Amino acid sequence: MTTVEVEYCVPCGFLSRAEDVQHALLSTFGEQLEAVTLRTGVDGVFVVRVDDEVVFDKSEDEFDVDGIVRRVRERL
Repeated sequence: MTTVEVEYCVPCGFLSRAEDVQHALLSTFGEQLEAVTLRTGVDGVFVVRVDDEVVFDKSEDEFDVDGIVRRVRERL
């Protein structure tokens, strides 16, 4: 089964963004995912990994929940 990790910057207040992504992924893919975990970070990080492969990095892409969902779908 596929696992997704959302690493987010705590000092930046990105928890709500991370929760939005987590909710969207679990609502969309449900039983196809083993887990969608949240991992705390610092220094402005917001990275989404599917089975340890980066599919979204805030430093390279504009934040878009639907876009992240599409990128995860491509890995399922």
